[in-house]
Amino acid sequence: MDVSIVLLNWNGAEDTIACLHPLLDWRAVRPFLIVVDNASEGDDVAQIRQALPGALLIPNETNEGFSGGSNRGMEVALAQGDAPILLLNNDAVIEETAVLRLIQTLDENPQIGMVVPQLFDEQGELVAVGGKNPAFHIQTRVQSFLDDAPVQIVETISGTAVLIQPAMLRQVGLLDERFFFSTEMADLSLRAKQHGFVCAVDRRAQASHTISRSAPLRNSLYVYYIVRNRLLFLRNHYRWRLDLRTFWLAYTLALALKLRLGGQRATARAVWLALLDGVNGRFGGQNERVLAYCQGGASV
Repeated sequence: MDVSIVLLNWNGAEDTIACLHPLLDWRAVRPFLIVVDNASEGDDVAQIRQALPGALLIPNETNEGFSGGSNRGMEVALAQGDAPILLLNNDAVIEETAVLRLIQTLDENPQIGMVVPQLFDEQGELVAVGGKNPAFHIQTRVQSFLDDAPVQIVETISGTAVLIQPAMLRQVGLLDERFFFSTEMADLSLRAKQHGFVCAVDRRAQASHTISRSAPLRNSLYVYYIVRNRLLFLRNHYRWRLDLRTFWLAYTLALALKLRLGGQRATARAVWLALLDGVNGRFGGQNERVLAYCQGGASV
């Protein structure tokens, strides 16, 4: 059974190699490994080529973020044929049996465009079983259901470990690269729904996500993109909902003020910059600019 696995690398060759090496021992699933390097600063490309000679490595000249990097990999996967596509973070772990279960779920339910496993953290605590529409929810993780059905329909999914039906991508299109990082999968989820597809969680499959590896960026870049991209999400799907736009503008202003008063100056600056950029339509990758501003730079 064939599956294309698209994984992004950004200054994390060690994690990427550790994530993908066990997949080489799979037997029932034949993985076609596609690694997209998002312009890493060191010798990541050389390390990955040496450790994973069978993988297709795409070295981007610039950091295209999760959305752009994933698109480069999915373009190659789609050109190869109709095998399902697994987007996988390099700090996530998924077993062959879980991937087989997800493949079977797609085969049995053609209306499901994307399916994810239950996601746990490194301590074994449940992180999420799908997501909620970020236009209507501050906390968007789904962590429980009303019944015990093994396959549950959800509004949105994340890109940590998600199996995607190629037919859906060919109808709906790839990720919106203006998001760069965060919320692009929620955007794709709503676009898929407009074409008659749904997102699902198969609770019989599990994956783990080591969130602590990305902790140093969570008070600056992560906050910036989450806040800014919610405003882009509203532009894409709820442009005429003045009530939603007013709520999120007020909420973001209040959040920036609360963080500033609480002494979290860098995070407050990330939120403020995200608000300015979201209102002014400044999207795409802003890593260097955001980090400089969060460290006290005056330019916005």
